[in-house]
Amino acid sequence: MYLLKKKINTLSPAQLIVSFYLLAVIISVSLLSLPIALKPGVNWSFIDVIFTAVSAISVTGLGVVSTADTFSTAGIFILMFILQFGGIGIMTLGTFFWLLIGKKIGLKERRLIMTDQNQSNLSGLVSLMKQILLIIIIIELIGAAVLGTYFMKYYSTWQEAYLQGLFASVSATTNAGFDITGASLIPFANDYFVQFINIILLTLGAIGFPVLIEVKDFIFNKDKSMKYRFSLYTKLTTITFFGLMIFGTVAILLLEWNYFFSDKTWHESFFYAFFQSSTTRNGGLATMDVSLFSEPTLLLICFLMFIGASPSSVGGGVRTTTFALNLLFLYSFARGYKSIKIFKRELHPDDVLRSLAVTMMAGLLCFISVIILRFTEPFSTVEILFEVTSAFGTTGLSMGITPELSSIGKVIIILLMFIGRIGILSFIFLINRETDEVKYHYPKERIIIG
Repeated sequence: MYLLKKKINTLSPAQLIVSFYLLAVIISVSLLSLPIALKPGVNWSFIDVIFTAVSAISVTGLGVVSTADTFSTAGIFILMFILQFGGIGIMTLGTFFWLLIGKKIGLKERRLIMTDQNQSNLSGLVSLMKQILLIIIIIELIGAAVLGTYFMKYYSTWQEAYLQGLFASVSATTNAGFDITGASLIPFANDYFVQFINIILLTLGAIGFPVLIEVKDFIFNKDKSMKYRFSLYTKLTTITFFGLMIFGTVAILLLEWNYFFSDKTWHESFFYAFFQSSTTRNGGLATMDVSLFSEPTLLLICFLMFIGASPSSVGGGVRTTTFALNLLFLYSFARGYKSIKIFKRELHPDDVLRSLAVTMMAGLLCFISVIILRFTEPFSTVEILFEVTSAFGTTGLSMGITPELSSIGKVIIILLMFIGRIGILSFIFLINRETDEVKYHYPKERIIIG
């Protein structure tokens, strides 16, 4: 026990976070393997159990089995419990349990929270965790009440209607992409109310917890004499998030106008495009079979899934702020500027370097994965690229090839989902032992670029 504790103390925060998520996967595998979690007569392989557990912890939603046909009612509640851990974050719920048992939140715990939530300083972290938990639970309960009540027109009993509503609310808010309808949201392809509520829940889960907290503080700001100032993070995140959503909607409409939308009314076309653009942020739910889209649209969706959701949210991908900083860097570099300025603020050079490192590592990771899967799987490059970006972005959309993947293919997708959940930075920092920067420098020499 002493040696184990000593070993744990030598781990960096990133290594500890990864260890906690690995432990969460092991616990999830155990829970999902319980006979009570499965419907009578259901048998599934160990690799499928691991795949489903990682998909749930990473709130991705890619599935090798049908959730509706595999899990009992108890299993559905177990799955919702796992989705909460994956969506809100290990350290958020961990902080809640620590507070329940009266444990003091010390420096080490705060550093873990900071790493898990991509925060840059140690102050106010416990309060942040409390607010995140409270906001998400309130959103899920309101969503469950609205959808459950509305679903009474679709289901014969109120118990089934509210179970569907609760699961749909949890799945959408955590951007998990799982469903117990057996066909995602395709049964509600013409029900714009259900789609709109899901879009709201998907957005609230993916836009970032700090944004939700700042909006809450703005709404309940008692001192009306002072103008409330939103942080640079919130401004940049919100503009990028909704900019990508609008761009995706317009682009899908234009690309499919003479193809999938050729026989659709204007409102059908708009909601198909709007929902698919929204769900690429990290949602994984679908109102149609995405394989019916043309190849240019599928490549566009791959691009949007690769970007993913915002930092400190339920989502994966390179994140919206990373994409925004890359664009700002390219613009500033092209103009010959030595620094990046936006909203009367100057960005820290370390953040710019991190955004470039995240993008490069993510691109390399997805590229290698596509090469391997193209060699091991009998599917087209577009189908494999779609699966890879969906897994890395923890989105959960699929062209239907997930159940047909080989064991090697499933392992690759499992790794991508796990890395997508812990984040590229945590993945990069796994080798970091937090050594101090060297105090010496060599003579500098220029090289030819481009």
